[in-house]
Amino acid sequence: MSIKTAVQVRIKGRVQGVCFRAETREAAINLHLAGHVKNLPDRTVQALFQGEKNNIDMMLTWCQTGSPHSRVDKVTSWQVDVQPDLSGFKIQY
Repeated sequence: MSIKTAVQVRIKGRVQGVCFRAETREAAINLHLAGHVKNLPDRTVQALFQGEKNNIDMMLTWCQTGSPHSRVDKVTSWQVDVQPDLSGFKIQY
């Protein structure tokens, strides 16, 4: 897989305590994306997705709905520099 792009994402809504990070990790792995996802103190979730642009686009679409028990109110994303050594997708604590 050749890396084409990377985006940072902030998701607002009911996204903590509803398996959002675990479901995000599973979706990202299924789309062959590298990066991480973590809860922030302000009750939002932040993620970094890196990989093929079309897969990132599909991941951003997934983020609009999220995990089955979540409620996504807003997704904000912005492009960031690609990290050539980034591999795998992790939940950060």
